[in-house]
Amino acid sequence: MARAVTLQDTKNAPGFNKMKWGARQLRLAIDAAGVALWTWNVDTDAITMDDRAFELWGVSQSAEVTFEDLSAHIHPADRDRVRAAFAATRAISGPYEVDFRIMVGRDVRWVSARGQGDDADIEGRIMFGIFLDVTARKQAEEGNELLAGEMSHRVKNLLTIATALTAITSRSATTAPEMAKDLTHRLAALGRAHDLVRPLSGKVERGALLGDLLSVLLAPYDDMGAFSGRIRVSVPRMAVGERAATTLAMVLHELATNSLKYGALSCEEGTLDVSCDAPGANVAVVWTEQGGPSVDASSSSVGFGSKLLRRGMDDLGGKAEVAWLKGGVVVTLRMAVDRLRV
Repeated sequence: MARAVTLQDTKNAPGFNKMKWGARQLRLAIDAAGVALWTWNVDTDAITMDDRAFELWGVSQSAEVTFEDLSAHIHPADRDRVRAAFAATRAISGPYEVDFRIMVGRDVRWVSARGQGDDADIEGRIMFGIFLDVTARKQAEEGNELLAGEMSHRVKNLLTIATALTAITSRSATTAPEMAKDLTHRLAALGRAHDLVRPLSGKVERGALLGDLLSVLLAPYDDMGAFSGRIRVSVPRMAVGERAATTLAMVLHELATNSLKYGALSCEEGTLDVSCDAPGANVAVVWTEQGGPSVDASSSSVGFGSKLLRRGMDDLGGKAEVAWLKGGVVVTLRMAVDRLRV
């Protein structure tokens, strides 16, 4: 437990002769650094602390405090480790540092206890040291670890999806340029969805709004020359979670790609309307194409991305219903609201 700085220690410090360091100056410096002081009698186990230390631990000031008194406030998960560390301090040569959590009411604080082992500089069987409140630093470290883990998980998921998209595209494309174009569009759709739900600084994740997600994903198709203005989106304000947004993005992109190739968006007269009912336990997004060429349902059931639709709806706790009409198609995506918000 690192001993407190004494006036004798400062005599050899650079600039000491330029300023007279007394008890008041040392206390001001200690308070400015947020340092709490303590002493430990190695024979009686008695601990004395300054006002800042009592405040840090959230205990009432008392002339008699033992390590066992303080250990009652140590987080249960850290208590045995801290006891073992303090018991071993006198066998440790040189300075040491022990970080642990304490409970102050319902709050959890991180404390760093620093001292000098092997009875170094012990005076009258009393060792000196400091406590530091390192809660902010520990929380930042935990947040960074969570964010790093989350980003690693996302990268792995994106690579898995990219691999699946490559395989799907290779089966449907007839030429290398067509495959490159389709795959580029699919990856771009995935990227746009990812931009909407990427984590913000200090947060692990955030969601997107369904209307924003639809508008961003379908914007490229709406801006392709004669198609401009023929896509209409009308949905209620509703949040979509990160994982659901990624799945929904791929389903919507598949529908848009097929519409551009074979459906309403393949001709000048065609229109696309995407609507949604008010959410309850379930929600239905209705994709309606009109004014397109006649489509034979029996010949298009496989080419319409039925496997991707079925897989995506399974992930979202629902199903896709496809109704083939003259000059168009109506696809109803039924999803569980609790899955959509994840």
